[in-house]
Amino acid sequence: MFLKNLWKIWQAPEPFHQGYLPKADGHEVWYAEYGNPQGIPILTTHGGPGGYCRPERAKLFDLSKYRIIMFDQRGCGNSKPFGELKHNTTNDLLFDMERLLDYLKIDDKIILHGGSWASTLMLLFAEHHPSKVRKLLLSQIFLADEQSEKWEQEQCALFYPDMLAQLKAPLKDWQTIPEYYYKQLTSDNIMQQKKALETYGCFERVLGNLNPHWRHIDDVDNKDLGYTRIYAQYALAHYYIKNNEIMRQLKKIKHIPTLIVHNRLDMLCPLLGAYELSQKLEKCKLVISPEKGHVGKVLHKTIRREISGFLKYDN
Repeated sequence: MFLKNLWKIWQAPEPFHQGYLPKADGHEVWYAEYGNPQGIPILTTHGGPGGYCRPERAKLFDLSKYRIIMFDQRGCGNSKPFGELKHNTTNDLLFDMERLLDYLKIDDKIILHGGSWASTLMLLFAEHHPSKVRKLLLSQIFLADEQSEKWEQEQCALFYPDMLAQLKAPLKDWQTIPEYYYKQLTSDNIMQQKKALETYGCFERVLGNLNPHWRHIDDVDNKDLGYTRIYAQYALAHYYIKNNEIMRQLKKIKHIPTLIVHNRLDMLCPLLGAYELSQKLEKCKLVISPEKGHVGKVLHKTIRREISGFLKYDN
């Protein structure tokens, strides 16, 4: 009975509508809708940069009440062409979000949901279009600012000096981590690409792991390479975001009811960013999950519980 109930929880729902946005800049962005076609719209996407949407995440919400709209970002998941780097910037993704809402003829205020890199996109979209946003449901906050960059490239050595040293070992004195690995990942040498993926593409899985290790080169595939190239391009370009851009524009969205859930010991996106964000928002609930790592069972259960409570009286 336990396994049957567990399968029921994680079984992906069927979309009532899916397709592609009209091609723009050579990209066809895939989307899918779940739940109630007349329900309150919730826009969500995946983390990364690079990654893909998981339909089972729609079950975080009451499917009888909400219209959940998912989309795979440019070059990701079901979007075409897979792994495409041209015309793939943060502003392009925000443009696609706006296009998607227009294409689906959604005029009502929407709820924005996302974790990690998706939290970055949702915060930026809300700051660009505050009048369109009803609520923000965020987790694993990533502000894509100078502090985030310092943590990943320098300060994480407080806990992972051995792994960071290995990551930096092949770099020249003048190179940054994203600069070196982006060059390797986009080279014509497949072995160079795979070696870069083995370390750089695995680094976020290392952070938060008590027994960290790199993936073996035989375990990687073309999809992994595609996602990691996208991530490296964004990291190299400082995520196409001006430093501290999100925090500097918070006054535009400080009135929007916001839920933030974040692991206490998230070594990829430290809790400080989520805490400082919550302190600047007037209607924000910050829930600190007692878990290590960037993802995990406790975090997911906490997100599910807190979303249910936060939306309980939503009409």
